[in-house]
Amino acid sequence: MNKIPVGVQVYSVRNEAQNDLKGTIQQLKDMGYDGVELAGLYGHTAEEVRQILDEVGIPAISAHVPYLELVEDMEGTVRKYKEIGVEYIAVPYLTEEYRPGTDRFPEVVENIRKIGQVCKDNGIVLLYHNHDFEFAKMEDGSYALDYLYATVPADILQTELDTCWVNVGGEDPAAYVRKYAGRCPVVHLKDFVGTRSANMYELIGIESKEEAKSEEFGFRPVGYGVQDMPAIVTAALESGAKWVIVEQDQSKERPPMEAVRMSIDYIRAL
Repeated sequence: MNKIPVGVQVYSVRNEAQNDLKGTIQQLKDMGYDGVELAGLYGHTAEEVRQILDEVGIPAISAHVPYLELVEDMEGTVRKYKEIGVEYIAVPYLTEEYRPGTDRFPEVVENIRKIGQVCKDNGIVLLYHNHDFEFAKMEDGSYALDYLYATVPADILQTELDTCWVNVGGEDPAAYVRKYAGRCPVVHLKDFVGTRSANMYELIGIESKEEAKSEEFGFRPVGYGVQDMPAIVTAALESGAKWVIVEQDQSKERPPMEAVRMSIDYIRAL
């Protein structure tokens, strides 16, 4: 198998990053990660984050930036992450009132178009990072995720397919990566066990009041769950992906640092 750079989403080790961002980034580099994807600045300024990355010697290739933060100040927010040096900014998540099927989803699509243009004007590529709720059907029968990519031009919006949530949404992750060949510069590698559960979003830090199903959903290090990772990585390579990113959400099985280490060791063994 050919090689592809492997990054890690810092949200995977968010508590460690909050306590010691530089030390955490250093540990991730020492594990063998080629880059990091940010999710917040952990109490630092953009200038301080750039300095930390430069001192450790690892790039922030992308950043997850909340939708509302981008909408409230598109130019200022994009310029802040440009200062850090990211190639990509990803819209990471939509709260319930903005999701497909709501009255505000058309507004989201239009705002993503605007954000994408601001990113393009600043030499950054906008990505959309999916969960499972984008696999709701639109009136025309298409998935909302596909509707988004069909509506917003590829020159201002690319994909960051999260392969775990593609699977949970009922589709084959490798096939979906291939579906967006040439438009998927960054692919999220995430593994899991169990089946869709009402409270599974608690594991990514989103509070839920509902109880889990009997077959408990849980995240696992890459290669230690139900995902066909060799097929997914091969699809990423053959579809023109420039990076794969490990994202390890909360697990009862092991500490986050151990999980991300297991993930990079598995991927390198491929």
